Amino acid sequence: MKLTTIALTLVGIALLAGCGPSGDSTAKTEGGSNPAPAGGKLTIAVIPKGTTHTYWQSVKAGAEEAGKEFNAEIIFKGPVKEDDRAGQIQVVQQFTADKVSGIVLAPLDNNALVGPVKAATAESIPVTIIDSSLTGEAGKDFTSYVATDNKAAGMLGGERLAKLLGEKGKVVLLRYGVGSASTTDREAGFLEAIAKYPGIEVISKDEYAGATQSEAQTKAMQMVDVLKGADGVFTPNESSSRGMLSALGQMGLAGKIKFVGFDMATELLDALKANKIDALVAQNPKKMGYEGVKAVIQKIKGETVPGVIDTGATVIDRENVETPDIQKLIKGE
Repeated sequence: MKLTTIALTLVGIALLAGCGPSGDSTAKTEGGSNPAPAGGKLTIAVIPKGTTHTYWQSVKAGAEEAGKEFNAEIIFKGPVKEDDRAGQIQVVQQFTADKVSGIVLAPLDNNALVGPVKAATAESIPVTIIDSSLTGEAGKDFTSYVATDNKAAGMLGGERLAKLLGEKGKVVLLRYGVGSASTTDREAGFLEAIAKYPGIEVISKDEYAGATQSEAQTKAMQMVDVLKGADGVFTPNESSSRGMLSALGQMGLAGKIKFVGFDMATELLDALKANKIDALVAQNPKKMGYEGVKAVIQKIKGETVPGVIDTGATVIDRENVETPDIQKLIKGE
């Protein structure tokens, strides 16, 4: 049985960071945060990059679990698509105006969300960054950074694809989107790992899938000639992986090209079991949501909060997918 797991160490990363229901305005505490109204719960806004991917529903589940444990109301709201920067900024601004107790944010863009986060913290609303980094310093510009070590996770994908190919062949990287720090780091990690193998040639690395499965599928279909000449492919997130999977199926290449994807949507896990995907680099989104909410509540209570919290990454393949540990990860237990 193979279970390749990283307990990743994140260094002080330059970090990345949208309208929600109104919350009651409350007085600011001397410690620098907005407490719950007298006799009420803390109100924590959790703002994902988007709301369509299975991944974000797992983040929501973890956030709600923490909300129950720490007696906080969780408001989960974000843009529909993961390329709506203006929409996410608007959500952050609205929650700031509503004087929520704290914000947990997965920033769509590492620079575009800096201003809105700074404005929230200026109103004594602590902000924890999850999933994707924001330009700034954890513990100073925002409370904490809770995420996968994305570069190391990308390296896991590269090492696994190299092994699947016997350390030789032609590979394709289909990137996700410009400005997304998490996937940019995964892509960099993948390329760094592949560069260690002189027998492997990267024949395409500058194409972007876009924010949705449909966009990714369209882009992959446009790469049909490149993919027909490839031995392996890597995709850095759920939507790019699902789009590539659909395109390879349409091309008649599913199962013929070694394919390492990212995240663990049901469709991707089914494809893994059906030999259409060879491995998936999986995160722990439920833990990310839980730890993000926990960190912001600890800050509100004046407790010490780690600057960086690593939630880990694991490679899932056909040999370990049914093992107890992997099943717990898949089910969010």
